[in-house]
Amino acid sequence: MTSFLDICDLDTGDITTLLETDRHIEAPNWSPDGSYLLVNGEGRLFRVPLDAPQLRDVDTGALHALNNDHGISPDGQTLVISDKTQTPHSCIFTLPAVGGAPTRITPKTPSWWHGWSPDGQRLAYTVVREDQFGIATIPVAGGEETVLIRSPHHYDGPDYTPDGKWIWFNSDRGGAMDLWRIRPDGTDAEQMTDDAAVNWFPHPSPDGRYVLYLAYPEGTEGHPPDREVTLRLITLATGDTRTLAMLWGGQGTLNVPCWSPDSRRFAYMRYARP
Repeated sequence: MTSFLDICDLDTGDITTLLETDRHIEAPNWSPDGSYLLVNGEGRLFRVPLDAPQLRDVDTGALHALNNDHGISPDGQTLVISDKTQTPHSCIFTLPAVGGAPTRITPKTPSWWHGWSPDGQRLAYTVVREDQFGIATIPVAGGEETVLIRSPHHYDGPDYTPDGKWIWFNSDRGGAMDLWRIRPDGTDAEQMTDDAAVNWFPHPSPDGRYVLYLAYPEGTEGHPPDREVTLRLITLATGDTRTLAMLWGGQGTLNVPCWSPDSRRFAYMRYARP
């Protein structure tokens, strides 16, 4: 499978390919200083410098079963990863941005990271607790997790707004997979999309103007790979939604925060059609 690491420019609508590789890579994050992207593949983590695009290994210590739920702290000094090398299910760890020994954060599994609070103090993540999916947060320093919402429905992709007042996520609690938001204290859950598409992984822009997300065709179950998908953008001031790109992808395309620091561009993965 050929993987294409693409960048979309909101001002011009232009899409450029930063890196093409015959390795399967996923889920780009954009560093807060704008200098590199972070991706995963084959259970490992890679840095892709924008000025010299290539896959550069990030040392994750003894962990070698990473999935595509990873990210970078607001100050750029710490990475967060989700890995199951030492546990039966995904567990969240942090490590220095330059690489090094990981520190376990979540005592319970499964836990899949998705969002970092703007003040750098808390992590938001997807959980399964007592056989039910939910959204939880935990201090970056470790400690007790707080489950904000949980039910027999599916919950995924929690990501903070830049002012820290909301956490966006996707859920089928309304009958179909749509975008929602909730206060960080677990109150005021509010459905934000209501259409025929199957909507996943909302990412608020750093300037607070937009929410980017992945839309599957009507009737899609879960968030599978190898599908015709669209990238869509909500303008929060008006509520208008527009399609930015159509591509072959899905799982791995837009799982984690991917905006450039200036909110003018975002990174995503697409794949060669079989």
